Amino acid sequence: MSRVRQALPQSLQRQIDELDEKAEIRIGWAQLALITFFGSAYLLLPRAEGTAGFNFVPYALAGYAIFTMLRLILAYRRKLFAPLLVVSIVIDVALLTAIIFSYHIQYDEPAAFYLKAPTVLYFFLFIALRALRFDPTLLILTGALAVCAWLSLAGFAIFFDDRFVGITRNYVEYSSGNRVLIGAELDKVIVIAATTFLLAFALVRSRQLLVTAVRDHATVGNLSRFFAPEVAETVGSQDPDDLMPGTGATRDVAAVFIDIRRFTQIARELDPDDVMDLLTRYQTLMADAIQRFNGHIDKFLGDGILVTFGAVKPSESYAADALGACYAALAAAEVLDGEMGSGRGRAPLLVGCAAACGPAVVGVVGGKERLEHTVIGPPVNLAAKLEDANRAQGTAALTTRAMLEIAREQGFTPPGSIEMPGLCAVEGIAEPVDLVILAPAKTAPLPPPAAKTESAKDPALVVKRPSRST
Repeated sequence: MSRVRQALPQSLQRQIDELDEKAEIRIGWAQLALITFFGSAYLLLPRAEGTAGFNFVPYALAGYAIFTMLRLILAYRRKLFAPLLVVSIVIDVALLTAIIFSYHIQYDEPAAFYLKAPTVLYFFLFIALRALRFDPTLLILTGALAVCAWLSLAGFAIFFDDRFVGITRNYVEYSSGNRVLIGAELDKVIVIAATTFLLAFALVRSRQLLVTAVRDHATVGNLSRFFAPEVAETVGSQDPDDLMPGTGATRDVAAVFIDIRRFTQIARELDPDDVMDLLTRYQTLMADAIQRFNGHIDKFLGDGILVTFGAVKPSESYAADALGACYAALAAAEVLDGEMGSGRGRAPLLVGCAAACGPAVVGVVGGKERLEHTVIGPPVNLAAKLEDANRAQGTAALTTRAMLEIAREQGFTPPGSIEMPGLCAVEGIAEPVDLVILAPAKTAPLPPPAAKTESAKDPALVVKRPSRST
């Protein structure tokens, strides 16, 4: 099992270890219940003790009870290490063997007498308890010790007992006397060994299924970092044969485009690591703002972000959520601007966004080896054109009158004043668009970027790098 443990991811191994620790607590309680039963039976049931020697049973039961309680305490404290577990199994099997062995002493009969004791069934209980763990090693050890114990009991009765009556092949003589039926003892050994093997095999398969299930769950979790969680869940749970391109559905959706103004110039002024740190912080803040309004990031396009609402999962507030996300994105941009040191002799970091809504096709596109969940339709195209129009209009956020009306019907209320300049020409759109200015730009349009020089590098633009784990 060491190879299996080494092959497992650490997070999965921790989960299995935690389940095994809880299983040991259950095993401890089961053993405590078992010793309570044995002790009660010994005290209450009539018995005919012989005079052949010292009766060790009550002392063995008392010692085992103390050991079981200590073991249970250690299980709760998560201090049951592998050597102690092995010792515990040896003691379990040894105690049961000793109790069975004591029967011929208590009843003053030949040793073959104890071979008919139904107490042998408790070996199966000890083996089954070990199936509560996900490691079959201890289960196999318990079964192997049980087989050895029974062979030892049978061997003592046949070869070392002075009162041995003999071997028989007659079942009546076996069941009504103290003769030994070799086939019956072999049956017990075979059944104990077969039960151990089958439980171990089932346990190994269960462990493999658990590993597969947890890895699939982790895969879905990892995919959700690249796609919307609903998309990742669908991809992770769906049959690969069902994930075929060319299928889609038409839904009412909203699309929002977000990007950073003059990002090309900023990227030229920073070191590559600082550019990536800036993008990471920007995208993190934007993702938080978007998720608060049930948006799903469709794509990261460098400094641009395409967000959809109601595409992955139908929504009754897609337009209201999209406009709310626009305002949240602008607020997040101000936070980022403050982190970068706005006001120290440079233009502020500006973010523009635009929103549009309407029917769009949602589905899977791509080839056999490379698929992508996407949104196709007028809302995406119009949102992209409106984002470009932000520069021409000198605004920070734009939408259309039609979308604003739909959003208001869905419960949206603008947090501030808005402007409605009316029909305006938008580059790339044939007909004039009835624009709504959600937020004006902070400053006038920026001059074209200057050529990069060492002195042009603005340290105020450098974002504090997040700590990286090693």
